[in-house]
Formats: sequence, structure tokens, C-alpha cells
Amino acid sequence: MATVTIFDLDKKQVGEKEIADAIFNTEVKPYLLHDMVRYQLAARRQGTAAVKSRSQVAGGGKKPYKQKGTGNARQGTVSAPHFVGGGVAFGPQPRSYKFKLNSKVKKSALCSALSTRFQSEKLTVLNEINLGKISTKAFAEVMQRFELEGALVVIDKPDSMVELSARNLKNVKVLRAEGVNVYDVLKYPNLVLTEAAVTVIEGALER
Repeated sequence: MATVTIFDLDKKQVGEKEIADAIFNTEVKPYLLHDMVRYQLAARRQGTAAVKSRSQVAGGGKKPYKQKGTGNARQGTVSAPHFVGGGVAFGPQPRSYKFKLNSKVKKSALCSALSTRFQSEKLTVLNEINLGKISTKAFAEVMQRFELEGALVVIDKPDSMVELSARNLKNVKVLRAEGVNVYDVLKYPNLVLTEAAVTVIEGALER
């Protein structure tokens, strides 16, 4: 099994922890990462773009002019697409962009994303994040101490002190372990986990 060093907030080594190779040191499969990012971004799309078709445009119940004798082409309604103010032909309608991925693919993709961070030495494990108070400055100092320009910070349980302290920092996001996902892991250049969060993630992905 692979081993990671555990640090405290002062960047002092306080121990080591074995991590599951199947989760943090497995073969990285780029095609799974691609599929999962597409899946997440597609699910976020609102799909509310819409225009009116000829049946939805108000008016148009009467012929604009008589059928014969005008020298013009016959016209049945002013709501037809070729009239100004008429309906749109084949325009966008509300739809869902979601598509299906099975749970095995989702789990494998997350393992690949976590492995990407471990194998590129962009994974930092802390014994805990205890700031003692809500302080953006204190959280920023921790990031600077570890020389992290941007990071996804994963904690094991709700912690308002950590979440509120990091809220206004640029390129920093705090997630709870149950919400860790491929898109966010890949979006931020560094991954910071608490020791307890590692245990939660391993417990969820080893099922």
C-alpha cells in the first residue's frame, strides 16, 4: 500500500498513513475522467432555452390577404416562420442534457482523479484543520505555509469555521468528504485532505 505523510497546520510531520492503492494509486484512465466531467457539466445545464413555434405565436388566425388575384404567393398565416414576428422553425425547446453513467464508471473515474493528484505529488494530508475561530487570514496563512496557490480542501464532517474561513479565498474550495467529485478534484491544482476525510473516502469507494 502507498504511504502519505501527515502534517499539522504548522507543516510539521506528525505521522504517516497507509492509503489504498485501488483508490489513490491506481491506473489513471483519462477517458473515464473525460466522461465524468462531461456528465457533471451536462447535469448542471439548465436547458431552459426556448422560442415560440408557429402554433405558439399570438394571432395568425386569418389569411393575410386573399388566395388569388394579388400576384403574390399564397399565404395562410402571418405566424409562419418566414414572416417577421412569426414562429421559429426548429428552434430550441426546454430539455435535459443529462445522460447516464453507471456507478462502476463513476467510482472508477473518482479513483483515477484521486490517483492523479497522488501520483503528481499534489496531495497533502493534514491531521486536522482546527483554526479555533473563523478567520480568512488564518486559513490563507495555512495555504501559504504549504505553498498552495489553489486547492480543494476536503474535510470529513461539517465545520463552519473551516468553510466560512475559506469562503472568500480565491482558488480555494472546501468540500465535505461525501461531496468529493471528479470535476472539483481536477479543477484545483492541489488536493488537501484531512486524515479523517481519507478514511471516509476509502470507506465509500471500497464498498
